[in-house]
Amino acid sequence: MENVSVISHPVVDRYLTHVRNKDTSTATFRRAMSNIGIVLAYHALTDLKLDETEIETPIQKTIGYQPGQEVVVIPILRAGLSLVDGIVNFMPEAKVGHVGVYRDENTHQPVNYYDNLPSGIDKALNLVVDPMLATGGSGSHALTFLKENGAKEIRFVSLIAAPEGITRLQKDHPDVPIITAAIDERLNEKAYIVPGLGDAGDRYFGTT
Repeated sequence: MENVSVISHPVVDRYLTHVRNKDTSTATFRRAMSNIGIVLAYHALTDLKLDETEIETPIQKTIGYQPGQEVVVIPILRAGLSLVDGIVNFMPEAKVGHVGVYRDENTHQPVNYYDNLPSGIDKALNLVVDPMLATGGSGSHALTFLKENGAKEIRFVSLIAAPEGITRLQKDHPDVPIITAAIDERLNEKAYIVPGLGDAGDRYFGTT
């Protein structure tokens, strides 16, 4: 699929097995999500701009590097929070914004119920994070919202994606790369990803 990166790695497959398993404990689920978040961040930031800087080792002076632009992590609440810990561990300098989206029962359209974005997203590399890219409705809405607020460079980071969600994002935002750990079969009649892992937010926070 164009502009879609699927991470293939034996360790990621092991963690995906943990999060998919319905008998996995909340603690194990959280650890697996954090570890996968680190790997997703590694791939999402491969083209992060760098500036050279001179440093001095115990032996001599040499050239080192530091980020040439800010990174902003923007989880779609609440499930998106499950990947933030791992991403921020990988990139501690990253700022974190939040976008909360719900679906209006009458119009069936996504609506913001909360948003808080840091300054500088117009120049930053922005990672929009949602572990489950299902229909793509919330993801597309969040990307539109960010662009309306000045974001120019955006990546969409998910744990598991459905073909339907990928198609929606590619149609609405063909300029936004998608980084995911797996593309599953389809959506069921309740718009859950099959085989998926159920509700990522409930499993991460221990709710039902």
